[in-house]
Amino acid sequence: MKSDIATQPVVLAVDDAPETLSLLTDILENAGMTALVARNGIGALALVNRIAPDLILMDAVMPEMDGFETCRRIKGESGLAHIPVIFMTGLTDTEHVVRGFEAGGVDYITKPVRPDELLARIRVHLMNSRLVQSALVALDVSGVPLIAVDAQGHILWRTPESEKLVSEFSGETRGDDDAWRTKISPALIHIFEQKLSKHLLHVSGTASIYASYIGESRPGEYLIRLREGSASSEEDILRRHFQLTAREAEVLLWITQGKSNRDVAEILSFSPRTVNKHLEQIFNKLSVENRTAAAILAVRALTTG
Repeated sequence: MKSDIATQPVVLAVDDAPETLSLLTDILENAGMTALVARNGIGALALVNRIAPDLILMDAVMPEMDGFETCRRIKGESGLAHIPVIFMTGLTDTEHVVRGFEAGGVDYITKPVRPDELLARIRVHLMNSRLVQSALVALDVSGVPLIAVDAQGHILWRTPESEKLVSEFSGETRGDDDAWRTKISPALIHIFEQKLSKHLLHVSGTASIYASYIGESRPGEYLIRLREGSASSEEDILRRHFQLTAREAEVLLWITQGKSNRDVAEILSFSPRTVNKHLEQIFNKLSVENRTAAAILAVRALTTG
């Protein structure tokens, strides 16, 4: 007996061939799933913005907008990025397989479609997607400000707490902060590539957003934790802990963020010579010989407060 329609998985099939859509609809509905159809990429984009399916079957080769571009656009929407996309095509060239995965697809099947294989793959990806969504719900409830990014530094999803931080510091509302996300993409890549435990991501007035690399949640998906802090309060911690002047504490704080002497000079509108003089005094007060040792002591001081 079929499950209640409210609990049936909703699968969107996107293909420019009517006979293929008819076949897929029969396969899905006979398996107790709800089938949605679109004849092209533009139609698919319009549909998913009204009804978010649980999974998408995407023809790779279509006129006007191919499946790869359609998938990229879907994955670019934070509210839709979690939907698994399985590509369908008669092409077996490795280049097209790679393109499918690079666009954000989770699987790849060749035509003619074999019903048993298709349903087996759909069920596996539906189960995986539900597990991920359950984990995301748990994270949302926990109130932890987390974001997940891909290898290009694009934000795949984020929890409500991180949403608030992004909105506050970008000055935009949900869906309108693409420019801010693009701006910070290089920094996000740097954070997960270097596995940084603390990195100054954004500064606005006296407040700041710091980011910490958590780990790889699944292949190609990197978790980064955000937290709001006050740049001035951290400078105060360094100043008190090491008996530094305000300027010395300011320079040391930027050193802990991996900034070069030239970077610090530009940020603080100093000359490189002035930065070097401050560093000499910092090294002397911390009893260290180089900036790496100074940074390590500073991070320890900031961690303990």
